[in-house]
Amino acid sequence: MIEYKNIFAANKSIEKDYSIQTSLEHRKKFAQFFTPYPIADLMAKWLLGNKSLKSVLDPAFGLGIFSRALLTHKTNIDIKGFEIDEYIYSKAEPIFNFIPSLKIHLEDYMYNDWENKYDGIICNPPYFKFHDYDNKAILKEIESKLKVKLTGFSNLYTLFLLKSIYQLEFNGRAAYIIPSEFLNADYGKLVKSYLLNSNTLRHIIIFDFEENIFDDALTTACIILCSNDEQSNNIKFSTICNLSELSQLDNYIDNYPDNFDSENCYKITQLDPNKKWRRYYQEQKSLGFKNLVPFSTFAKVVRGIATGANEYFTFSKAKALEYGIDEKYLMPCICKAADTKGSFFTTDDFKKLKDNNKSIFLFNAVNTNSDSVKKYIKFGEQQGIDRKYLTACRKPWYSLEKRPPAPIWVSVFNRNGLRFIRNEAEISNLTTFHCIYPVKSGLFPSIKTDLLFAYLLTDTAKSIFEDNRREYGNGLQKFEPNDLNKGEILDLSLINKSSEKEILELYNEYRDSVLQSNPDNSFIDRINEIFIEEFSI
Repeated sequence: MIEYKNIFAANKSIEKDYSIQTSLEHRKKFAQFFTPYPIADLMAKWLLGNKSLKSVLDPAFGLGIFSRALLTHKTNIDIKGFEIDEYIYSKAEPIFNFIPSLKIHLEDYMYNDWENKYDGIICNPPYFKFHDYDNKAILKEIESKLKVKLTGFSNLYTLFLLKSIYQLEFNGRAAYIIPSEFLNADYGKLVKSYLLNSNTLRHIIIFDFEENIFDDALTTACIILCSNDEQSNNIKFSTICNLSELSQLDNYIDNYPDNFDSENCYKITQLDPNKKWRRYYQEQKSLGFKNLVPFSTFAKVVRGIATGANEYFTFSKAKALEYGIDEKYLMPCICKAADTKGSFFTTDDFKKLKDNNKSIFLFNAVNTNSDSVKKYIKFGEQQGIDRKYLTACRKPWYSLEKRPPAPIWVSVFNRNGLRFIRNEAEISNLTTFHCIYPVKSGLFPSIKTDLLFAYLLTDTAKSIFEDNRREYGNGLQKFEPNDLNKGEILDLSLINKSSEKEILELYNEYRDSVLQSNPDNSFIDRINEIFIEEFSI
């Protein structure tokens, strides 16, 4: 028997060497983010748990780390790989050309091999979002074969996964490592439904997000283990904080299907594909409170203004002088999150940014006869600004999205909790912030804007919103507008008048302390206590 283990042990740096020799641009073009060997080995062990394992498919072969992991344990298996990048294929083919039972096909997996079934499928698919690949053609292919309807926002890696589930032989097993965002994203509902309906999902291993699993990729990660058998209808969720904890999962693999404990283990019928699955593996802060309602009850969140070409549309005082653009053709706007400090943004703050020559204006020159404006528009057309993705959809191309100044801004990304800012300067904002507009009842907000903002400053508000967060590598969190709109909030309309009066008084005290450059967080702490006293279970 050939000792593949000894051969591959001498090639531990294959991925590292490739990454050094190959440009980041090329690797990103083909979404090449390599799986660490300990993870590949764990996934290989899951496939090897199928005692009848004879045929294995790797739909995104890369440099063959999964094949190397499999062959160190078992050599009498046939492996088929698919790869679309000719360059990485040229690097991988010589590594395996002495193994007659392994064949790499330089073809697109999504359009090939539908007729074959496999005892094992193992994959780290390309991480392309819906706008990064020909999603219409691939979705048509998937929907015609699987007889399912998917959203156009589906990421490519989920389509790889669904096709592979379809190709599992009876008793076959699949192991995928993919971003975990589909577990909690709207487009993931149909994917989760397919996994449940196929009765193949067995274990989801979610990586804690304090470290990146993949070099050069800011993404979440999870391992999906599936089995096309009739031995179980249980689904286990595990969370691990670092690679050293992978060994804890060996016991689960060795004893499948008999080693299900009660913690984070559910029957298929207990999982709801229409809900975010974070509830099944992470503590939900909202469960400690009563009288919760959707945030959209009191406010609507929409994204900030998207110009499609910030470098062209944003202006500082100096740039306006350089191009001779009068300020009446410029719209005040906060363009960078770093230009806002604290919880309040005032007209004085705006003036300081302007005097410090920060970019705090947007070019806003529709229906004007100004020669300088016309010249700048022509300059934009010479630079191809009018042909960019967003500008090409607007008429005229240099017009801005209609978005009135929002009284409250909220950060899109964060590492230390959501950041809310009271926009007292009443200026617009780019997509660095989302806009929060209090819902009106008649001419007035249904609750006082200051009361809403006071609540949003509390730890209670931020912790409840975290139930709906999206997570990326290195602890980075993101909230899309609908994550907030669908998030929960204490029903502020139930606050009694005396508590409301105290909250607003404390809020004004806090505001004064901030504007005096001596923020006193004890006022917010007391506001938080009031909400806990009235709404905690």
